[in-house]
Amino acid sequence: MYLIHTIAEIAPERIADYLGNVDYVTTISTACSSAANAIMLGCRMIKHGQLDRVVVGGVDALSKFTFNGFNTLMILDREWCKPFDENRKGLNLGEAAAFLVIEGENALNLRKGKALAEVVGYANANDAYHQTASSPEGYGATLAITQALAMSGLAPSQIDYINMHGTGTPNNDLSESMATKAVFGNQVPKFSSTKAFTGHTLAAAASIEAVISVLSLQNSMIFPNLNFTTPIADMNLIPETQLVNTPLNTILSNSFGFGGNCSSLIFKKA
Repeated sequence: MYLIHTIAEIAPERIADYLGNVDYVTTISTACSSAANAIMLGCRMIKHGQLDRVVVGGVDALSKFTFNGFNTLMILDREWCKPFDENRKGLNLGEAAAFLVIEGENALNLRKGKALAEVVGYANANDAYHQTASSPEGYGATLAITQALAMSGLAPSQIDYINMHGTGTPNNDLSESMATKAVFGNQVPKFSSTKAFTGHTLAAAASIEAVISVLSLQNSMIFPNLNFTTPIADMNLIPETQLVNTPLNTILSNSFGFGGNCSSLIFKKA
């Protein structure tokens, strides 16, 4: 018997079959940072002249296997999740799919198209701390954010908003808070986690939040961090808890997966 594909490969293969005339199809599986890494790979292939246009994104469906796995880890909140709240108990699972089309400048000009946003920075790092937990100090997250900023040429003060990974688990939110403080110090931009709207959609999370980031840039608004009441002790980080209408030019979007796989993307208004 021969294994011709895995379950994870079904979605991109079907999309490729539907689109036709596709030069390259691949799947990245790095847990909750999968879609962010897919976006990065697409950008890199365009940058190095291997492709002109790519369809990138992520998809994940709920199953008993997934639910029981997270339940075993005891990181599910049976109430609404509370990202970055001192009394957070865990995440809510969700399921979703989101895909984006990324083009190089030549391809965009050739079809006389108009970009919705620009990917100006990205980075992937790994803190190699634990199979299912981030390092308490946020080493991997700090490295990913720092390298994405370096690639973009932006200073930390030039980031207008952070779409946090913000799952609502005790470990993740504290680790991401530590990384945020390490990079931005006392000048942390406006931030929120949108997972209280969507649930944690796992492999699709980064593409869902990339779409949210683009919508935020287009509509000059920040989606609120639901269910927040009390800051995490000693962090003094307070997310946006109401819909905010404000001009936005740059957004940092974080996605951190099991195994310490940390990815950060920076989007800029077109």
